[in-house]
Amino acid sequence: MQHLINRFLSYVKIDTQSNPESKTTPSTEKQWNLALELVNELKSIGLEDVTIDNHAYIMATLPSNIDKEVPTIGFISHFDTTPDFSGTNVNPQIIKNYDGKDIVLNAEKNIILSPNYFEDLLLYKGQTLITTDGTTLLGADDKAGIAEIVTAMEYLIKHPEIKHGKIRIAFTPDEEIGRGAHKFDVEKFGAKWAYTMDGSQIGELEYENFNAAGAKITVAGKSVHPGYAKGKMVNAINIANEFMSILPMEETPEHTTDREGFFHVHHMQGEIEQATFELIIRDHDREKFEERKQLLLKITEKLNSIHGNCITIDIKDQYYNMREKIEPVMYVVEIAKRAMESIGIKPIIKPIRGGTDGSQLSYMGLPCPNIFAGGHNFHGKYEYVPAESMVQAVGVIVKIAEITAAKA
Repeated sequence: MQHLINRFLSYVKIDTQSNPESKTTPSTEKQWNLALELVNELKSIGLEDVTIDNHAYIMATLPSNIDKEVPTIGFISHFDTTPDFSGTNVNPQIIKNYDGKDIVLNAEKNIILSPNYFEDLLLYKGQTLITTDGTTLLGADDKAGIAEIVTAMEYLIKHPEIKHGKIRIAFTPDEEIGRGAHKFDVEKFGAKWAYTMDGSQIGELEYENFNAAGAKITVAGKSVHPGYAKGKMVNAINIANEFMSILPMEETPEHTTDREGFFHVHHMQGEIEQATFELIIRDHDREKFEERKQLLLKITEKLNSIHGNCITIDIKDQYYNMREKIEPVMYVVEIAKRAMESIGIKPIIKPIRGGTDGSQLSYMGLPCPNIFAGGHNFHGKYEYVPAESMVQAVGVIVKIAEITAAKA
């Protein structure tokens, strides 16, 4: 376990925050810092065909050690961290033998990780937790997944008695801004199916996710002296607020769960002359997803008829529910389920309230369910990961390789 912890800590201390405003891939130059380190590490542990392309996509091979035809499988994680919270100067804390009480992340700023609010902490009483210092995120999303994949490959290399087919691994940039699979070469990867190690709680096994789109609404206004503005001023801020007020208030992230979809306004800025806001649209049901996009268009049409065609809207689909592509090959989920059960983990099969690289890859011809990496409270200062969960994730990867070979 300590070897795995050390590997993980070395990754999280390298800032790899992505940037949605950038047009390059990777979206930030600093993602190369970890990418190049990973290339060297993969070579050093004995993997073959280690490559990194011009966009920082890393691939490598663990050759088959069995004398029969076995499907090539893959494991994938991303090395960028979210732009939602700082990933600079990550200073992890190690809490050994967690006692089930409050954890002081930062005494000076009174930042407390408490089981009274984050009740999942109590699942890990007695275990070793890795937390933030309260000033940054941790980066378990998804550097825990990378550490687990690398450690599993290293374990298989050192234990040739475990029989497995050819295994391909890949690490990608820019997953957090929805571009992790955009330049992924599925043909070059060459796997029949794969798994992203990008889930949360131990036991999670997911093969359905949101249908997702993003929308940007721009309101053009007219600024006039407020003392003489009657019938002349068009206040873009007010119209933007009017648009948002029409959206169903109960259909937001803080009011929905399970398969319930939502609208989520996440950025806005404005002056009288121009206001813009951005939101995401999410729904597991494809028909309801399309209805949500139509609602935005109808609101735009209605307000334009009132305020004189001052609103423009740009809606772009981001990814779709991978369930449609996984259900015809459900054996890939069953293998992962069996792998978990064989090492004493109870599978938690549920829909993802989000997306992974796997959702896009599944539509690119690479069926790709998602498996837990162990972390909790992603994208913020309360993020943590139990080291024992990471060890178990390594075990799941090894077992999937072993079961796939045995079934063949």
